[in-house]
Amino acid sequence: MHDLIDRRGFLAFIGGATAAAGLSAEARADAIEHYLAANLAAGGGGADAGKGTPPGGGGSRPPTVAELEAQIPTRNWRRGAGKLFVAETGNVARLPPMPAKPTLQDFIRLRFEGTRDHCLQSAHLARSKNADEDMVLACLIHDLSLNLMRTEHGFWGAQLFAPYVSEKITFAVRHHATLRFFPDEEAGYRYPELYRTMFGADYVVPEHQQQEYAWVRKHRWYGAARLVTVNDLYAFDPSAKVSLEEFEDVIGRHFRQPKEGLGFDGSAVAHMWRSAANPDSPL
Repeated sequence: MHDLIDRRGFLAFIGGATAAAGLSAEARADAIEHYLAANLAAGGGGADAGKGTPPGGGGSRPPTVAELEAQIPTRNWRRGAGKLFVAETGNVARLPPMPAKPTLQDFIRLRFEGTRDHCLQSAHLARSKNADEDMVLACLIHDLSLNLMRTEHGFWGAQLFAPYVSEKITFAVRHHATLRFFPDEEAGYRYPELYRTMFGADYVVPEHQQQEYAWVRKHRWYGAARLVTVNDLYAFDPSAKVSLEEFEDVIGRHFRQPKEGLGFDGSAVAHMWRSAANPDSPL
């Protein structure tokens, strides 16, 4: 994500300065995230999108962890819910039918719209830097699990894709989310300012993630997971249009598409794909 956003565009998105003044710290953090996602999906904002003042606008301070937690009981939804299950604005939309034997491409086009453009841009950026093809695929799929679950999305994504990709790709997807909390100047990765608003200015990374980072930092595939974070951070650009067709060859060579279709191959994660295919099922 961009560390900076266009304040005027953000204010217009939420209904003006008066509406902004009435937002709680938690609501403001959510609105910023929704603005970035909606602006990307709509291609809005023109050349100035993603540029301007820090999140929150006008130099306002990021909220504290306590302020964010105080807002939890004011909502009828939880922030960890996947994008398929919570509308960015208004009501959820009726989804198009899936093919009888859906492929990864079908899911990206028809179910993973919430992070599709971001993941396409991330993969395009990695390819433009001459990243290996398996890492291009890792960037293409790294945030698709956010459509199912935001919380611990790296681990959800790794589980979702493990039967169909290499162990290295699985590793990179699993650990990229935690690595985002830890800067690596040598790799060109800074802690994103947006996280200070989303998680709180005084947020402390939980012990289990600190331990995970320490272990991953020593692993031979640390660079793979770090590469995903580097291309993840700078991949939001509303003016960039990337087609899924650009990666058909990479998917064909590095994704083991089951002949029965994702969700119907009897794998240990088939139910996850069926849940994504039919998120309106009550049971």
